[in-house]
Amino acid sequence: MLAAFGLAVAGLATGGAGSADARDAGARAQTRAVPKHAVTGYWQNFNNGATVQRLGQVQDQYDIIAVAFADATGQPGQVTFNLDSAGLGGYTVAQFKADIKAKQAAGKSVIVSVGGERGSVSVNSSAAANNFANSVYALMREYGFDGVDIDLENGLNATYMTQALKSLSQKAGPGLVLTMAPQTIDMQSTSNAYFRTALNVKDILTVVNMQYYNSGAMLGCDGKVYSQGSVDFLTALACIQLEGGLAPSQVGIGTPASPRGAGSGYVSPTVVNNALNCLARGTDCGSFKPSKTYPGIRGAMTWSTNWDALNGNAWSNAVGPHVHGLP
Repeated sequence: MLAAFGLAVAGLATGGAGSADARDAGARAQTRAVPKHAVTGYWQNFNNGATVQRLGQVQDQYDIIAVAFADATGQPGQVTFNLDSAGLGGYTVAQFKADIKAKQAAGKSVIVSVGGERGSVSVNSSAAANNFANSVYALMREYGFDGVDIDLENGLNATYMTQALKSLSQKAGPGLVLTMAPQTIDMQSTSNAYFRTALNVKDILTVVNMQYYNSGAMLGCDGKVYSQGSVDFLTALACIQLEGGLAPSQVGIGTPASPRGAGSGYVSPTVVNNALNCLARGTDCGSFKPSKTYPGIRGAMTWSTNWDALNGNAWSNAVGPHVHGLP
């Protein structure tokens, strides 16, 4: 996601959803299942020209709401969260926490996203891994977040991020919601650090929602080159993850909610739905057709709920019911 505040572009079943009681510093995540087929949306904690929303205004089709973004501190690996009350029209922390609880009461999961295009969080040592796990868990306790989204777009160390996420899981319990939003280049091969991390934490991973945008051309699982903006790009690249070790329930398709939501790679909701049909049912494929179907595929993600709102909720109104109607 391009999370630049002044830009109008933006650049994640094993895990369940948990609800950490913000009033209890010793709380562990309470298991509340993420739907078999889920829609993930990023909620912008800033105003960059998209519709300004309070968390309570996020559209009902979204099952996992990723709050973008946590902020780095002066300590390696440590993160914090600062609500942009001024940018969000006077939205208070108390209102934000109440909205999290209301969304959870409605069956949604609310997680904090770490990274973004301008994110500077780095986990490159055991100390940083401990700082990351401790600080994310502290945010879960303070705000009631159900888990974390890893959206580190400027490098990731598989060894220490794995350590950090395993440690966080031990603290939060089995209800932790863990998502990832790698760029396409990060998931081209199981030897890439992001892919290795996903496989390392497969036992606690909810879903990888790769960003199929701001990408250009990439290799599909058949070794052919596909350009972004097509059904084939979505299906042939998803195939790499599906055949590379992730469960179908751990794979989601991430696309922009509107042409303004990304620098490139926007596709219509119909293309998203066709790609999901191709992967889940073997129908509506382009020139690439997977050798088998993956009816358990988790669903779809978008950047962002705010750009979706500005575009008349066209993405969630079309993709949401489709995802929830998958086999």
